[in-house]
Amino acid sequence: MTQYSSAARDEAGAQNLETATEPQTTPLQANAVQPRPVLDRLPKYAAGKPPAPIEGLTSYKLSSNENPLPPIPAVLDAIREHVGTFRYPDPLSTALRGALSEYLDVPAEDIVTGAGSLGALTQILNTFAGQNEDGVQDEVVYAWRSFEAYPIVVGTAGARAVEVPVLDDGRHDLEAMAAAVNERTTVVVLCTPNNPTGPILRTDEVERFIAAVPRNVLVVIDEAYTEFVRDDDAVNGIEMYRKYPNVAVLRTFSKAHGLANLRVGYSITRPEITAHLRVIATPFAVSTLAERAAIASLENADAVAERVESLVQERRRVVAGLAELGWEIPEAQGNFVWLKLGEAAADFAAYAATHALSVRAFAGEGVRVSIGEPEANSRFLEICRNYPTKPRLSK
Repeated sequence: MTQYSSAARDEAGAQNLETATEPQTTPLQANAVQPRPVLDRLPKYAAGKPPAPIEGLTSYKLSSNENPLPPIPAVLDAIREHVGTFRYPDPLSTALRGALSEYLDVPAEDIVTGAGSLGALTQILNTFAGQNEDGVQDEVVYAWRSFEAYPIVVGTAGARAVEVPVLDDGRHDLEAMAAAVNERTTVVVLCTPNNPTGPILRTDEVERFIAAVPRNVLVVIDEAYTEFVRDDDAVNGIEMYRKYPNVAVLRTFSKAHGLANLRVGYSITRPEITAHLRVIATPFAVSTLAERAAIASLENADAVAERVESLVQERRRVVAGLAELGWEIPEAQGNFVWLKLGEAAADFAAYAATHALSVRAFAGEGVRVSIGEPEANSRFLEICRNYPTKPRLSK
């Protein structure tokens, strides 16, 4: 593999390469306040960073799966008109839950809002997974690699993470995940489309999986990127929640709606589950500003859908361009693509940084590249054209 070793590349790589790091430990001192021991065992979350500026090039951030388009005008108007920052928000987000109830045709009582879908998941784990009074930990099963926050929020809840490797094509190994469920399992998390690898879960395989696990195990379907899915066979979490009492759905306004900075997401579960979630839910997690912006976005869903479709078309262009270059990638159904570059992941990320693009590298595994502005996507394809190592998937 050709190494792009130069001072500029090293500096750019240092600023923009983000890897899955080992826990950072701090020597303990006697007679000092100590953190919980679990902190030394948790990975460190690495948020996407902007690229280093390169003279003569417009910089683009493709490292955080953000929507590169601003919220629709009606949302911006709602934000500008909000003046009630001196008052606490409604802790139940009643108006937003009412709007979601109408939009999704689910009872408002089955919706619990949170600070993004991650906040909603954290509330679920704090309610249904942890360490019991006898000292035995509950277990939470999820695919890996998947959303890097999963092991962090599972660990901080006090539960034990059970990570089941994804298949070579980036899909969940549902058979192995079902086999990993035991009497200590309380929660299973399914991520569809899977972040960062991209494939969806299909209705028939999810229904077989739900049938294979005990009914006292909560199956959480994380659909943060559902608006970008274009496969008719993709599972619909809300339909699963309607059919199965042990299913919870996670959704967010961060991605398709472009409200990542406002932190508003939600879970949908049956009343017997929701009642417990409300006890543990973080008070005032969703601000009134975020609530009003989310409602305005729902009220203009057609305009949001148009913007999402433009990103889907860009994704298709990128996927087709990669295929033309001979790059093999997993199915891409989110607003990102996954390059299974293995040991070349760090080098590719550093090379992209020298071209004013930041991408999300996972050391030794691969690189996730968000779909961004058309110019950014075209530059990414040109980088791939010139990079000597192509990702391959086993047949």
